Amino acid sequence: MGTILLKNGMVYDGLGNPPKQQNILLKDDRIEQIGCMEETADEVINVQGKIICPGFVDIHRHCDAKPLNDPEFGRRELAQGITTTVVGNCGISLTPCPSSDEGAREMYDFDEAVLGPMELNLPRTYEDYLKALEEAELPLNFASMIGTGAVKITVKGFADTPYTQEELDSARALIEDAMKRGAVGVSLGIMYLPECYSSTKEFAYILEPVGRYGRVITTHIRGEGDSMVESVKEVLEIAKEAGCALEISHFKSCGVHNWRKDIHTAIRLIEEARAQGQDVTCDFYPYEGGSTALTTMLPSVFVAGDMTKALKKLGTPEGVEEFRRLSRKAYDDWDNFCVTLGWERIIISGVTQERFQKMLGMTVTEAAEQFGYEDAEALAADLMHSENGKTAIINMSMCQEDIDTVAKLPYSNFISDAIYAQTDMPHPRMYGAFPKVIREYVNERKLLSMEEAIHKMTGQPAKRMKLDGRGVLAEGNYADILVFDPEIFRDHATFQDPARLADGLGYVFVNGKAVIRDDEWLDHICSGRNILAGGK
Repeated sequence: MGTILLKNGMVYDGLGNPPKQQNILLKDDRIEQIGCMEETADEVINVQGKIICPGFVDIHRHCDAKPLNDPEFGRRELAQGITTTVVGNCGISLTPCPSSDEGAREMYDFDEAVLGPMELNLPRTYEDYLKALEEAELPLNFASMIGTGAVKITVKGFADTPYTQEELDSARALIEDAMKRGAVGVSLGIMYLPECYSSTKEFAYILEPVGRYGRVITTHIRGEGDSMVESVKEVLEIAKEAGCALEISHFKSCGVHNWRKDIHTAIRLIEEARAQGQDVTCDFYPYEGGSTALTTMLPSVFVAGDMTKALKKLGTPEGVEEFRRLSRKAYDDWDNFCVTLGWERIIISGVTQERFQKMLGMTVTEAAEQFGYEDAEALAADLMHSENGKTAIINMSMCQEDIDTVAKLPYSNFISDAIYAQTDMPHPRMYGAFPKVIREYVNERKLLSMEEAIHKMTGQPAKRMKLDGRGVLAEGNYADILVFDPEIFRDHATFQDPARLADGLGYVFVNGKAVIRDDEWLDHICSGRNILAGGK
């Protein structure tokens, strides 16, 4: 590959230190030297007036299947500076997966609103997934976790019954196997079926290998609305019992009446745990709306351990009426966003059937009124039944003041949490989360300094996931590098017009190879790597 000299850039090292004007010499896939060395290299690039920083590390993205089924994968990610991502979040991972085609199809249909469409030719075990990634042409670096939702579906389907001891041992064995093979962590999606039926003790038991291997659990907590504080307590206890580090995913407080209040109570719990020696951090995305599957609005008592039956029931008048009645109630053990947010804050963002395309970008309330449904619940039921649970939504659930509070925590990391439902109206974070941080949080609102923001997008998340040699500009580290003018690099995606690429990147290097030059994607180059625990 030879040598490349990046000359006269303002170097942000990814550790939060103030920038220095320096040169960086790349040799093959590594950073050979940083400083004021002689201009001797196979290629010399003068980047005077531009920032040089590590490539962004997105530790929470849902592109698990995309290297295996999407030839366009990489354009949206690299255009916003993401050179490394971690998949398998929110308890949702491509593997493990039921061995039977029927079981796999049920899991794929349930996950489609998050992972995108999946065919039955995909790997079913974590071992086979790693082999597939090794054989794929990766445009960016990939590290992976397995999700406890996938584990539970593999072991016992969507049943609402407790694990038996035999099932607990099978679940723990799947996690042990993933740890041995190099998974960087395990994710929990306690809000989602079927994990919502699991107890703290069950989680702690099956997660024991994570603590023994010194890895991390990332957690989509049980409730992010009325039960958010209790849900934070729950995951702190799970991590403590399992003896492992904890990353609280997309840390937020949802529901208008919880804003500016519960987030501070939860932060106090986290900081008390940290003061007592518990390894706890969190992450967040820089938007007021989240994105997920419409099926998250289904009360677990309606599903009753059988998602297939529940979706069929929504196609009957009796089922719609039962859903209407149950969705208007408050629950002690489940955050009912039908009540705490309301259908007027739920935007339809991804559908699979042509007849629903006209509803994209509308709230459920608006679409129900415009297209003649009895009420919002009737439309939601029709969507879930007709699309077999594959509808994606955006929930406008947060306030900017709470987001800013989390952003300023010294242990919080920026993420995208991008989901890959097949749609022309995705959440804008798919295209613009990281440049939005530079544009809005640094340049416009000056909430963070440039070095703080870059640290939260590079060195700090890489350290959290133990991605050795990534996220920091240091001699001997991998040459994942961005070059950009901070006044030009920006996002363009909005909730109204979300499918717009970011632009303004002068260079993107992945493992020492230029993959973007002046916003042009050099599509003949796929220099990403499958990263195993320890960053190898």
